[in-house]
Amino acid sequence: MANATKTKNKKPNWFRRAGAKIKETFSELKRVSWPKFTTVLKTTGVVLVIVAAFLVVVTLIEGGLTGILSLLTTGKFTFFGLGA
Repeated sequence: MANATKTKNKKPNWFRRAGAKIKETFSELKRVSWPKFTTVLKTTGVVLVIVAAFLVVVTLIEGGLTGILSLLTTGKFTFFGLGA
């Protein structure tokens, strides 16, 4: 009697569970409403422009802070190695 309840509550094999999860994932991906290619291109362009803008801003801030640090330590302000 104890063996019957033990096998009844036993989880399926790890490979069966993994296979079922993969099958479920592919089934779910078929139901997703994917964006059009032009929409993907536009949003990718927007992301790249924003990343480039942040790159410029962070680079300028870093150069300014480096210049202030060099002014405090050496007495000369240098902006990216260029300076008096």
